[in-house]
Amino acid sequence: MGMSETLFEQIIAREIPAEIVYETETTLAFRDIGPQAKVHVLVVPKTRYRNLAALAAADPRLLADVVASAEKVAELEGIKESGYRVVFNTDGDAGQTVFHVHAHVLGGEPLSRFGA
Repeated sequence: MGMSETLFEQIIAREIPAEIVYETETTLAFRDIGPQAKVHVLVVPKTRYRNLAALAAADPRLLADVVASAEKVAELEGIKESGYRVVFNTDGDAGQTVFHVHAHVLGGEPLSRFGA
């Protein structure tokens, strides 16, 4: 893996396999390899930004694409009506381990409260 390539960039380039759920011109959604809920799909922009703040500052339209893709994933996974959670972890203290912004779409079961 090159110095500038993240795991997600390699998945986007199809160099590493992933179970792809949804794709647009600007985003890719695939199943998390360590799911934290019955449904756990990651939505990544195809353009790399380190975290949510960087993406929001640089390209609000792309951020909107990520959010729209998260909603589409919820629809495709059958959790849109029952409810789902979209989480962005920003930097280390929040648990971000891959520094390519990504949204976690979680659902398919009652989710516990978080932040405690």
